[in-house]
Amino acid sequence: MPVLEYKCPNCGSGMIFDSVSGALSCPSCGRQDNIEQLPDPLKKQVFTEGEVKEYHCNSCGADIVTEPETSATTCSFCGAAVVLSDRLTGNLAPAMVIPFSINKDQAKQAFKKWCRNGLLTPGGFMTADRIQSVTGIYVPFWLYDLHNRIEVHAQGTKVRSYTQGDYHYTETQHFDIYRKIRLEYVNLPIDASEKMNDELMDKLEPFPYNELKLFKTPYLAGYIAEKYSYSEDELFPRAKDKTRSYIDSYIASTVSGYTSVSYTNKHIDTTLKNADYVLLPVWMVNYDYNHKQYTFAMNGQTGKVVGKPPISKAKVAGWFTGVSAVSLLSLKLVSWMMGGGFL
Repeated sequence: MPVLEYKCPNCGSGMIFDSVSGALSCPSCGRQDNIEQLPDPLKKQVFTEGEVKEYHCNSCGADIVTEPETSATTCSFCGAAVVLSDRLTGNLAPAMVIPFSINKDQAKQAFKKWCRNGLLTPGGFMTADRIQSVTGIYVPFWLYDLHNRIEVHAQGTKVRSYTQGDYHYTETQHFDIYRKIRLEYVNLPIDASEKMNDELMDKLEPFPYNELKLFKTPYLAGYIAEKYSYSEDELFPRAKDKTRSYIDSYIASTVSGYTSVSYTNKHIDTTLKNADYVLLPVWMVNYDYNHKQYTFAMNGQTGKVVGKPPISKAKVAGWFTGVSAVSLLSLKLVSWMMGGGFL
């Protein structure tokens, strides 16, 4: 099956996407080509059904066997960056991509800096010298544009207390509340890869959507890319669930000023206006500490790192001891200022 490999016109070496310059770059002779000016052969191809898992490297002729979800990878024999063209065309062709702006060395340094900032992580982990692998992956996402029609019925109260003469009064007013709201959500990201941890991908947000570019295959050269496992219709329920907390927060903001609010009916009708298939840049970091594997993810544009590092029991105990000591000192100080004693 066909693979795309970008050969340098000057020296014949394999070219890769350079996240620093944003160009298709040759590591051997330094040639750089503007990706926006390169023709993209995938735009003329037609997707045909059927999964093909075996490809042939154009550089060395070796067989490339991949998982069905992989759409860009490197040859295990010669290291050439290849794009599996039939997995990025037709229905599987992304509309847009946010390219990496952080290269592999920068990702390692950013991860080490993040490790050093862990207040409760073990000292051995903070040195960040047990990195097993750092892999750049273009993760498939659906970007949803959602329209929400909302109707809310509620009962509200306003309570006022005042003193008049020798009497203290409490006045309670009751209100019928009705709200009719229209909310638009644009570029709501939902990761579409079965392999990726949804919680990690959600925490990587936000991505800079002003950096979205029309998809061109040279952006993938030198990185791994996945194709989506779930369609926009299959993930639509998750997109609706993801907006629910934002909608509830907005509704609450429209009924402020009441002492209490009790909702009697809340109807939310969410419709799908548009969903774009995009690839977003993620560095996956595998770390070995104390014979246990940890996985972290880094936003390939912003450098934000997410994941659960190990916790030092000694540091946690010391932190609680310190907090307790400060609390005790504060109580003694307040007691002394009030003229009392504290034992």
